[in-house]
Amino acid sequence: MMASRRRRRRPDGVACPIPSPSGAGGATMPDGSAQRPPSPVVVGHGMDDLARIRLPGIELALWRRDLPAPLAEALATLDPAGYPDGRVLARPPDLATAIGSLIAPSALAGTAAGRLLAADIEALAQRFAALFAAAAVDIRLEALGHDACWKFHRDHVPARLVTTYAGPGTEWVLPAHGASALDDQKDYTGPMERLAAGEVALFRGCQPGHDHGIVHRSPPVAGTGITRLFLCLNLPSPASPGLWRV
Repeated sequence: MMASRRRRRRPDGVACPIPSPSGAGGATMPDGSAQRPPSPVVVGHGMDDLARIRLPGIELALWRRDLPAPLAEALATLDPAGYPDGRVLARPPDLATAIGSLIAPSALAGTAAGRLLAADIEALAQRFAALFAAAAVDIRLEALGHDACWKFHRDHVPARLVTTYAGPGTEWVLPAHGASALDDQKDYTGPMERLAAGEVALFRGCQPGHDHGIVHRSPPVAGTGITRLFLCLNLPSPASPGLWRV
């Protein structure tokens, strides 16, 4: 159901390696040939690697990881009707309590899996706030059984962090294929990557006057019976809810 982490598929369905996200330098080889320009995508295996989004030219920082087994197993057996679903804007000191308020109405309330989920969301939100010196974090935890942001797009925000705890993860394309994905939308058949459950993507958004930013979309799930448990972290904006208070 999920693509290999380090492979993609050509339009003919044949798997082929993903170009190295660290990229090659933008220098010239001794024979005069040009090297491939640096990649705007970096991949790491720890939370600290998310900080690389602040490096010049980086548009996507990926953290390859697996969910804790007890959390993954609990979500796999839980009726999606019991997934938590809600949104809150909270300051860093209030994150733990605010996130607890999202878990409390769900079937995970009071369970070990619920505590693991809450702790993971808090850790991600604290790191997100620290990276961008944010006074608050807009946390959206959604149970999605429909096609959410199914169109290929770039985020028009300064930065956005996403991860999927259950179901297929966010799909994205390498910069060389971004224009084709934007033009073709549902008819796009080019190479495409997908996050595995638990993996974290930190996107730098597309600012006014620029077409930078990694093109991505939510995976289409309407009519499949699949429900995703999706987390999205944003900086405060006019669209955010009111500030959470104890």
